[in-house]
Amino acid sequence: MSKSQIIYGIHAVLEGIRAGKEIERIVLKKEFTGPALGEILKYCREQHIPYQFVPAVRLDKITSKNHQGVIAFVSQISYQPIEQIVPQLYEQGEVPFLLVLDHITDVRNFGSIARTAECAGVHAIIVPEKGTALVNADAIKTSSGALHTINVCRVPQLVSTLKYLRDSGIMLFAATEKGTQLYTEIDYSKPSAIIIGSEGKGISPEILRICHSHIRIPVLGKISSLNASVATGIILYEKVRQQLTRDNSGTN
Repeated sequence: MSKSQIIYGIHAVLEGIRAGKEIERIVLKKEFTGPALGEILKYCREQHIPYQFVPAVRLDKITSKNHQGVIAFVSQISYQPIEQIVPQLYEQGEVPFLLVLDHITDVRNFGSIARTAECAGVHAIIVPEKGTALVNADAIKTSSGALHTINVCRVPQLVSTLKYLRDSGIMLFAATEKGTQLYTEIDYSKPSAIIIGSEGKGISPEILRICHSHIRIPVLGKISSLNASVATGIILYEKVRQQLTRDNSGTN
């Protein structure tokens, strides 16, 4: 972990937040007490910054410096509000094409997904505040810089955001091995959001319940599922294929 990617110490963390730095998350020592704790937690709630109380040894592993029981991880990108992006896309005459990641925690997987999404013309990647990969140097490198180009939206509740997208006329397609439709059977010419789940748990049941369709990629081998990054690429490029086919045939 590069020292430029973290802020440690009570005063430094508070100043970083007040200065408007994009904070990925904050870790606090379990025994952390005092007035500063209340102030830090207040900012976390107001600015939707994920935080976690951990044993002191966890903080000591991150830095050997005097962290005073608090370390903030600084994002290398600026998050964008999805509530502004969607109306802007419609106003510009664009057909929204979004990617939602339900707790993808592997940094390199996330970077690889972002690279593919940018190449496929995705307008924004939506991730939850908690339980998602840090946007650190490894993620940026794996994305080949795509994370500096594509919109990334960090939201408090994925379910609420997906309901907002649905109410905004966007079709929700959940990629799951138990899907009832093949991914090639979907018409992606309409406003669409593709939801990809973690390789361990998949997409959460409450998200599956509000999606318009559950789609699957056929798997012929003995392993039942694909890597999340690979699955994302296959589905996104089906949308690209359909778009190119329409363009070449002269239809809208």
